[in-house]
Amino acid sequence: MGKTMLSLLPLVALSLPLAAPLSAEAGLPDAAAVNTALDDHPSVVTARAKVEAARAEARARAKGPHEITFSGTYNRRTIDQEGTFDEYDAQLSRAFRLPGKAELDRDIGQFGVDAAQNMAEDAKHQAALLLAGHWWDWLGASAEAEVDRQAAANYEQALAAVKRRVELKDAAPLEADQVEAALGNARLMAQQSEGRANVARARLAAHFPALAVPLQAPPVPAPEIPDGGLEHYRELVLTNSHEIAAADAQAGKMNSMAERARREKMADPSFGVRLFSERGGAEKGAGLVFSMPLGGGHRSALSDQAAAEAGAAQADAQMARFSVREMADSDVAEATYRFGAWQRAREGLNAQIAALTKLRKGYDLGEIDLADRLLAERMVHDAFRAEATARTEAQRAITKIRIDSHQLWLAD
Repeated sequence: MGKTMLSLLPLVALSLPLAAPLSAEAGLPDAAAVNTALDDHPSVVTARAKVEAARAEARARAKGPHEITFSGTYNRRTIDQEGTFDEYDAQLSRAFRLPGKAELDRDIGQFGVDAAQNMAEDAKHQAALLLAGHWWDWLGASAEAEVDRQAAANYEQALAAVKRRVELKDAAPLEADQVEAALGNARLMAQQSEGRANVARARLAAHFPALAVPLQAPPVPAPEIPDGGLEHYRELVLTNSHEIAAADAQAGKMNSMAERARREKMADPSFGVRLFSERGGAEKGAGLVFSMPLGGGHRSALSDQAAAEAGAAQADAQMARFSVREMADSDVAEATYRFGAWQRAREGLNAQIAALTKLRKGYDLGEIDLADRLLAERMVHDAFRAEATARTEAQRAITKIRIDSHQLWLAD
């Protein structure tokens, strides 16, 4: 077998920043740049416009639906043997909300503003999750691409060494063919992972054009469990949920609207004044006018509809609590198992490197053939890729629970 070594072990040179403690923002984009990118995202812009719409609606409800109504008529009447007369009448009237309705209208408006504001914050939350997802897709694919490029470079060096041995009649041509096949596979994997990284970067830049995405992805740092532990973050997810707050505000709005519809069974009365002139001014007068619609089945049906919608809103608020609790529990579970999986991947990588070192010695001593040696090199390559993937997924899960708990990028 000779003394030639297929030196794939330089893969270890793909340094993992494990020795020094990492900052909470390691591997993430600048927080100020992220905040700008989130504020410019269309979903956030749309949600904030809806807040302004809700505020305008609240002002309109506080003013009330009734306005002053002016009406008038003009007639020219001809009476036999008496002549022609100009006649007119004018009326000014306005409906007034019955007691309690104005307060309910103000409550409805304020609940609407609260719901819209919380939905706007939740829209920013969802945009942050989208940004984080695309960010870790890019960093993860780039980390795999770096591993694959290093593997291909190492196989290229190994192929040159084996070809030299073939020229010196110290190795069979078959050995060069075996190494060349391994090199071809490594190059294929490098091209595929680089392509995935380019696609991920393009998606990130397309969704968040305001974020200055660097040309080269930063390395994926070693994950760390946040200070306070994951259970602490679980409670923060529940406490800081804008989804729950929005659902509660919407339920409050629908309850107030149901009470408003119930009171609307008794319609608002209208009061006004009337002036008239008849027979060319021979008869003049002024008076008060009063009108009031008499409610019937239509108003009763609208009240029943509003009551049913209020019940549905209460159920939606309860469902929001279930959804957020499920999210908090799953965030903790996923971050826990992803972190553990990364630790196991590190242990597996270390074991594969140790085994490869022994196989290389056996190969140098002529006790191991090239096929076994290439298999070991491939297994180390796979172990590096598995560790990079597990590291990225652990960071993704930890980033998600920090966003869901509003401890990252979302300052309330």
